Amino acid sequence: MFNSVVPVVSSLLVGFTLVTSLAHAATEATQPTSADDAAIELERIRVQGQFRQLTVNETPTSVATISASMVAERGAMHLDEVLQGVANVNFAGGSSRARFIQIRGIGERSQFVDPINPSVGLLIDGINYSGLGQAAQLFDISQVEIYRGPQSGRFGADGMAGMLVLESTRAKAEHSGEWLLGIANYGGRRAGLALGGAVGALGDARLSIYQQRDDGFTENLYLQRDDTQQRSERAVRLNVFTELGSDWSLRSTLHSYRQDNGYDAFSLDNTRQSYADQPGEDDLTQQAVRFAATFSGWQYSELLLAYSYLNADSKYSYDEDWSYPGIAPGWEYASVDSYQRQRQDHSVEVRWLSTQPQVWLGLPTDWVLGLYAYQRDEDMQRDFMNWDIDQQDRFVSSYQSRHLALYGELVQQLSDRWQLTTGLRLERYRNPYQDSNQVAAKPSDSMWGGRLSLSYQTLAGGMWYSTLARGYKTGGVNGEALGKVSGQLDTELGQFLQQRATFAPELLTSYELGYKYINDSDTLLFNAALFYQDRNDVQLKSWINRQQQFVGYIENAASGNSYGAELELRYRFTEQLQSFAALGWLESDMQGFVTEDGVDMSGRELAYAPNHQANVGITWQPLEQLSVTLQTDYKDSFYYSDSHNSRSAAVQLWHASVDWQLADWHLSLWARNLSDQDYGIRGFYFGNDPRIEYAPQTYEQWGEPRRVGFTASYSF
Repeated sequence: MFNSVVPVVSSLLVGFTLVTSLAHAATEATQPTSADDAAIELERIRVQGQFRQLTVNETPTSVATISASMVAERGAMHLDEVLQGVANVNFAGGSSRARFIQIRGIGERSQFVDPINPSVGLLIDGINYSGLGQAAQLFDISQVEIYRGPQSGRFGADGMAGMLVLESTRAKAEHSGEWLLGIANYGGRRAGLALGGAVGALGDARLSIYQQRDDGFTENLYLQRDDTQQRSERAVRLNVFTELGSDWSLRSTLHSYRQDNGYDAFSLDNTRQSYADQPGEDDLTQQAVRFAATFSGWQYSELLLAYSYLNADSKYSYDEDWSYPGIAPGWEYASVDSYQRQRQDHSVEVRWLSTQPQVWLGLPTDWVLGLYAYQRDEDMQRDFMNWDIDQQDRFVSSYQSRHLALYGELVQQLSDRWQLTTGLRLERYRNPYQDSNQVAAKPSDSMWGGRLSLSYQTLAGGMWYSTLARGYKTGGVNGEALGKVSGQLDTELGQFLQQRATFAPELLTSYELGYKYINDSDTLLFNAALFYQDRNDVQLKSWINRQQQFVGYIENAASGNSYGAELELRYRFTEQLQSFAALGWLESDMQGFVTEDGVDMSGRELAYAPNHQANVGITWQPLEQLSVTLQTDYKDSFYYSDSHNSRSAAVQLWHASVDWQLADWHLSLWARNLSDQDYGIRGFYFGNDPRIEYAPQTYEQWGEPRRVGFTASYSF
């Protein structure tokens, strides 16, 4: 008990100290700083994820930003290495890299047989990467924007619970660049090169190339290897900004990503030591392009025409038994489960928006009107051991997702200080599905979402806002479950699955009240949000486990709700000392959800929805060229699944970095998880150990252990 309380108390004490210090310093913080202080002001960050560029403190929604400097302070190069520090944001393992993200307790955790419809979307340079979080490498990314709460009015069905927006460093006419080299324990090596500048008639361009490798964090005792969870990843991004005459401009984007990773994360002993004789793979080969042309020849408006294409080939496989022949004679089994997917996305968008406010109904009004069409084709091949026929088998499926949406938004200036934002999106989808089990279905429906925000700019420079938002995600078909109905399992179970052949769209309504403030001297930043979210036809993942056979399906629970708060503080005490804190509080429950074995989960918290999260830290700059950052992340215990009651343990992680800026050189010594804590990022409850006759128990995948590394970069 004492050990579990200490991390909570220590985090709260540090947070309390920061809050009281800020309160004490608030009056002083509003005073102008000297010219010498200008270089250490807090940055007023502009976000890209709205229809227009706004600063964080002008955006009437809860948004967290992760700058390139914050990424460097953690020695991070992938999205899953920074998300621990964001309030009310979580991520799921079950792979070599985190693919799925949860915001305020909502979001997918895995994908096996059936197609998924993400609740949390991912946009990189304007290209939809939803469901492909493993491609979120951070080299030469200028910032990460995390929008909490429904964003369907802006992004559609993939933004029901929130959205992540990543933008590459903007190309400039001046020639510049950066190269980076780094090493770390567990065989970590990284190298990156970024080049940018004017390229003649093509305009301004920036190219980034990044490669990283490590051995992973698993020791395979049976194979006597320490690299069965190895990671080898390469990312290439090119952005070109071209002026096509006086009225037209074009942004061309090209992405290429390659991931050749091992997957050997689970152990029968719940350690980092595996017994698998056939470790799996977690591979991805992906290319994407986007062309966005802007016409600005009209006096008060401009037109955006955009097309994007993404192609992704992936392989995800694992050793189902996590063991080897002879581990428990007479009890053991052996099988490998493998999923290969081919995904192709196309999207077309036409967006017409004002460049200067027009007077509508007597009020200065900015407006947006747009049309969006999106299609995804996904073919899947599964090679697995079919225990119903006691031999290897193959399953194939084809999934098509078609979306057509019309959207608009008005931003009306009610007075010098009051502003009203009204947004609406109407969307129609069709999701035809068919597979080799002769299952065929064509779910379709119409949905709508949007937001109504009222904001008030105070005399002191702050902003109060209240936002009513509605998000949605599409329904679908439980193809795997329907494939089991054809008499392969008992009649009672067949009837149970037949009743869950399809699932309906989910709706999320959010009520949010917030306050944002940054003082005139840019030394104090304060953002706070209170929210309540009401869910209808909640889509929850459940499982049936019968003698090492697993059938997954999505079921609509009657309802669910969550409420909580997010708080962000940054304060520069002196020229040498800056503190920061991000605190999250979340309460959630679901209603009307009963598992296949009769357990009523009504009233229980949602999976991956910890009650408390915190990131608290301090940066000390004893010399102009030298800075030291120490920070801690705290995450409360959370349930691993909606269909069983296994939980993670609460965890507190410490991170540190020492950075030297020597002219054009930047040298960084960094460490994550200094105390080498074992903490769970994915968990299952079932029987898989033949040594104990398959008695059910919780199995966990552990997060990153202590990482220590050194990175050198040179800017030119």
